[in-house]
Amino acid sequence: MESFPNAKGGSVVQRVISAVRENAATLSEIDGAIGDGDHGINMSKGFGIAAERLSGGTGGLSEGLAEIGTVLLTEIGGAMGPLYGTFFRSMARESRGAEVIDAPLFEAMLTKAKEGVVSIGSAQVGDKTMLDTLAPAVEAFSASRLSGRGFADALRAMVKAAEEGKDSTRDLVSRLGRSSRLGERSRGLLDAGAVSCWLILTAMGQSIIDLL
Repeated sequence: MESFPNAKGGSVVQRVISAVRENAATLSEIDGAIGDGDHGINMSKGFGIAAERLSGGTGGLSEGLAEIGTVLLTEIGGAMGPLYGTFFRSMARESRGAEVIDAPLFEAMLTKAKEGVVSIGSAQVGDKTMLDTLAPAVEAFSASRLSGRGFADALRAMVKAAEEGKDSTRDLVSRLGRSSRLGERSRGLLDAGAVSCWLILTAMGQSIIDLL
């Protein structure tokens, strides 16, 4: 199939939540090398709250993404709360009311998420942030669709590009946030936001493929 029911997308949301919570310690360890060391803690807390509020519900993809986004935006501190809150709420708004999620709609969701992240931050690709994962992932999904490939193949291209983007931050110098004070000493280490974005996009992509 080239689409899945929005109402069946709760499984996608649960996979995303699990990916973040299961890797919380790793995210904090990565963040601790060049930042505050609280990225995994804050993300796990936010996703845990969202999981509790979604437990036992029958909500679909849009509802689940909206709940995660609202929690992160309104209840979680740090720089990543607003960024990821905007990310998830942008995806939710773009898909709200849609009965099915197909490749064109998912591309629009990704594009809005990226635009939202860019709009509230000053990061650019190359600054060693989550955008180094997100931007190439969105571009790869769009390029795959433009070449005539199906939804599943576009998702695989997205996941592959997300991983490559995440890995690229190891060779970058941090230019924003607390880690920017390290200058050249930040080179050789991954960015925690780029890693969490990779985890989220990978879980999202793989779980959607399972629904197609």
